[in-house]
Amino acid sequence: MEKYEENLAKAINELKIADHMIYITYPIVKDKRLLLKALSSIYESITSTINAILQYDYIWKRIKLYANPKDNFNVFIEKCAKRYNLTENDIKQLIEFLELAEAHKKSPMEFLRRDKIIIMSDNLKTTSIDSEKLKLYLNFGKKILENTRKVIKPP
Repeated sequence: MEKYEENLAKAINELKIADHMIYITYPIVKDKRLLLKALSSIYESITSTINAILQYDYIWKRIKLYANPKDNFNVFIEKCAKRYNLTENDIKQLIEFLELAEAHKKSPMEFLRRDKIIIMSDNLKTTSIDSEKLKLYLNFGKKILENTRKVIKPP
């Protein structure tokens, strides 16, 4: 199995996990930590999808890959996004989501307030996450994966 196929399989699995957590488990259990786990699963899915796209296009010699992940992400935005039917708004939403996920990873403090999780950064800037926001990001992850699967057909 090619590396891009492994990444696509991982992306599909992580999206299924996030979907189940957001739509099935969270409404029953009401544990806010599930939202953070769902955020991580969506992040893993989207990054795996991007990696699959980059590896697939590299195999077909459409792009060059670099050792620096930020350079590879720029290649994805500049050369791959249009081929996989991602609009400018999709790219903005992708960047916004990735920044949120990175803020969560680097956050020194997270706390619960009503139905939201508040992520506080080092400079005391806060960002909130709720289940509705995660549903939007989940649907966005599904869209990217669906667009990718239209181009990268499994053997």
